[in-house]
Amino acid sequence: MRAEGGRKMTIAEIARRAGVSKAAVSRYLNNGYVSSEKREAIRRVIEETGYVPSQQAQTLRTGKSRMIGVIVPRIDSESISRVVAGISRVLEENGYRLLLANTDNRIEKELEYLEVLRSGNVDGVILVATILSAAHRKALAALGVPVVLAGQQMDGISCVFHDDRGAARAVTELLLQSGRRRVGYIGVTPRDKAAGAARRAGYQDALRAAGQEPRPEWMEQSDFSIDGGYAAAERLLARVPDIQGIFCATDSIAIGAKKRLEEQGKRIPDDVALAGIGHSRMSELVRPRLATAHYYYQTSGEEAAHDLLEIIGQGVDRKKQLMLGFEVFAGESV
Repeated sequence: MRAEGGRKMTIAEIARRAGVSKAAVSRYLNNGYVSSEKREAIRRVIEETGYVPSQQAQTLRTGKSRMIGVIVPRIDSESISRVVAGISRVLEENGYRLLLANTDNRIEKELEYLEVLRSGNVDGVILVATILSAAHRKALAALGVPVVLAGQQMDGISCVFHDDRGAARAVTELLLQSGRRRVGYIGVTPRDKAAGAARRAGYQDALRAAGQEPRPEWMEQSDFSIDGGYAAAERLLARVPDIQGIFCATDSIAIGAKKRLEEQGKRIPDDVALAGIGHSRMSELVRPRLATAHYYYQTSGEEAAHDLLEIIGQGVDRKKQLMLGFEVFAGESV
């Protein structure tokens, strides 16, 4: 406990200065009942001295650290930064602090951080996940504190995720409705159930609804980067030079594909229509503006944090599954 220029103070000293018992000061600090007269006396001493209870003392007294561990795959991603902004806002409003761990998209690092947080002093964990495995399920079960997944869905765990399959189908339909028949796809690894498997399934759903059977030669795989999208578009165009549209699993991939298309003399959207997912700032800055699906990333972070704090506060072991919607932006690239 610190006060008056950093000098340590005790609850006993606060009680002596306020003319009340130590029990009254303790109840005041823990929002218990204290008469209005005593409450005012304690409040006045705390204001005059600048008393701040130490985090260690609060943890020992309440059994809570008021610290939440948040594991993210990247810190340089616009979508992830929006998720973290939502988490941070809710935690701050509720008197919690955020302990951020960046895995650089390395599964072994993700599992390592889960182990660190299991033995660390946190009240709960939010995992912004990409690829989930049996090892993840085992590590999550062993955490010993409440956990919420953001961005992925896993049975038996509280999750906040996006309608990836529905968004991918809607964006692919936008390309097909513009009159394009040969519509290709550049996605990411299907091990990522959300951005990979679900978005590819949505693309295939749209083709089948339009009376087409998805063709393997029309599909390519990339990582999440602009450079990856560029290289994947090059491979796709080598196989299908007369492609009329390309749906990309992310805006970054689409922007990389756009660069390669234009280098080959393809006009967008005249020769090839193009679309992504994410509604990133880049999608608004490129010309023509990119057709995309808007995800409510900050809202997903807020919902994940609210859900976790409810579990912590109520002590309930519930498994909430919340899927957020999306909004399609036609842009100018279709």
